[in-house]
Amino acid sequence: MVIRVFIASSSASIAIKKRQQDVVGFLESNKIEFEEIDITMLEDQRLWMYHNIPQEKHPTQGNPLPPQIFNNNDYCGDYDAFFESKENNTVATFFGLKPKSTSQDSEP
Repeated sequence: MVIRVFIASSSASIAIKKRQQDVVGFLESNKIEFEEIDITMLEDQRLWMYHNIPQEKHPTQGNPLPPQIFNNNDYCGDYDAFFESKENNTVATFFGLKPKSTSQDSEP
């Protein structure tokens, strides 16, 4: 299981850059293994990302904007869905991660 974050390193949008930093910073600070994929440098990865975002998650106009987040090949969501999961304390579910077991979980 690897979280894959599709980013655009050469975006002129400050909002997109901040959103990308927010997702990457969260993953780093929580020691969640992830891979950054720069869609501005890898055309085949950009096309893969566009084709693997469910159609109902595409904007009504234009293409989906980064960051877009996947767990391996399973779509997790965009920044808005990530932010909402942080607010609702459901990030593990958003990323498709198994909850970390505690010593109490193994006791009868």
